[in-house]
Amino acid sequence: MTFTIFSLFLGLLAVLFVASSITYILKTVVAKKQPHAVIDNLTDRINAWWVMILIIFCFVFLGKSAVILLFFLISFAALREFLSLIYIRRGDHIALVACFYVVLPLQYLLIWLDWYTMWTIFIPVYSFLLLPILASLSGDISHFLSRSTKMQWALMISVFCISHIPALLSLEIEGFEGGGILLMLFLILIVQSSDVLQYVWGKLFGKRKIAPTLSPSKTVVGFVGGVLSASLLAMSLYWLTPFTPWQAFAVGLVICLMGFLGGLVMSAIKRDLQVKDWGNIISGHGGMLDRMDSLCFSAPIFFHIVRYFWA
Repeated sequence: MTFTIFSLFLGLLAVLFVASSITYILKTVVAKKQPHAVIDNLTDRINAWWVMILIIFCFVFLGKSAVILLFFLISFAALREFLSLIYIRRGDHIALVACFYVVLPLQYLLIWLDWYTMWTIFIPVYSFLLLPILASLSGDISHFLSRSTKMQWALMISVFCISHIPALLSLEIEGFEGGGILLMLFLILIVQSSDVLQYVWGKLFGKRKIAPTLSPSKTVVGFVGGVLSASLLAMSLYWLTPFTPWQAFAVGLVICLMGFLGGLVMSAIKRDLQVKDWGNIISGHGGMLDRMDSLCFSAPIFFHIVRYFWA
């Protein structure tokens, strides 16, 4: 298993090296080292991949607890971004404290303990009931429903959905013991590749916008080309999973579609909040949620597909 992970890591570094070399040539030959929106954006995406791959694999080699800690920190940053953009009143402060210092750590503690029956309902049941109760104790009824639901939605996206990624490490699959880490890497690689490939296909051949009011950069050709290309990539990486090649293609297709739809939903939320990015933690790519938006929607679906059909 360690050899497989190490081989995948070296393979990804090789791909990133080639991609960085191509963007450098394009910047030098095509853009003449002058600002170029498409090339500069692609360069920023590849640079972000360098950082993400190095960080993820460092934590992967440190073991399960380190991976759970990594996604705890990611959820913390994502929750902070989300809650910093919504309308907050003084009466919400107790609920906010509960979000960061009770709900968030408990969710990841339950995942670390592998208490499936609890972590899957802790946020959508108990936390969703707790937060409006805490907010109501202040007696502040101004925009109460809006404030409460936005806080609940922030927890659902930033903590509950993201926590399904490290939860893959706890899945027990006959003949695939200890392979949860490979499933996690498979999910991240395919969904993030779909995002990049949709961008590349869209810029090369895309003309017709698929959702101009939500995400002006997404095109029909970009969507179809990116999703199918990433699904074929999933098929080629079936050896990382308990899937057959065609099962890997089908699963890849589902998670890429969910990633695309998740990106649209998160774009709609940003438009409603009248912001371009969730934050500025990642140079050229906004905040943590800007990089995790696709995974937020694909991770729960992927987890339950694998658990229902294979675990």
